[in-house]
Amino acid sequence: MATPAIDNPLLRPLLRPASERFHSQLDWLDSWHSFSFAGHHDPAWMGFGPLRVINDDTIAAGRGFGMHPHRDMEIITVMVEGELHHRDSMGHAEVLRAGEVQRMSAGTGVVHSEINGGDQPCRLLQIWIEPSSAGIAPDYEQRPFPLRSGQWTPLLDPQRRDGAMAIHRPVRLWRGVLEPGQAMPWPAQLAAHTPVWLQLIDGGLAGAWPLQRGDGLGLAWPDPEAAPVEATAAGADLLLFALA
Repeated sequence: MATPAIDNPLLRPLLRPASERFHSQLDWLDSWHSFSFAGHHDPAWMGFGPLRVINDDTIAAGRGFGMHPHRDMEIITVMVEGELHHRDSMGHAEVLRAGEVQRMSAGTGVVHSEINGGDQPCRLLQIWIEPSSAGIAPDYEQRPFPLRSGQWTPLLDPQRRDGAMAIHRPVRLWRGVLEPGQAMPWPAQLAAHTPVWLQLIDGGLAGAWPLQRGDGLGLAWPDPEAAPVEATAAGADLLLFALA
């Protein structure tokens, strides 16, 4: 049985085991949904604060999502493996490759397609975050984010510090990679009393919150005095959201 969600993330930790996520399987798509999505609906799993969607998608070569619309949502795509060809009604035609991140503010409305134009399956995490206000002008940005072992790489930051992108909500997002057994402290910019969500892309975490690939964990906020984030013998690749 799935662990029930809570309305107030400050009450207690919220664990989302990988095996309890919703699953969509097609001949070209293998998709795991941390929260309710498409035909999968559970009132207990509608998101975590403004974080509404985390989809872990593997798309077959030459296949993908045809033109489809979005509105009033901040959509972030983190490429893990392979490449994805993006086209949209704003006139963009881009290739998103492993290590790159794309943000698209759907705003008043945008139509786009996402096709794996490579010769191997691609894997990505697509994330939806509610904007602070509706009806903004659509916008698009993409860039590479080189990762360094044992360090947090900022992907989203309201002030665009250290090369991060910004969305229409004061949310911060970091990606961290750890070698087997390596540890690192929580980001210095992590504000007190800000709920956070950890999402394991690959590998595992040891310590107080043992997590494996695909697991997610919501916390009121990590105690700055708490033990650092530590990888298992499999290493770790993870996302950390600070959800203002």
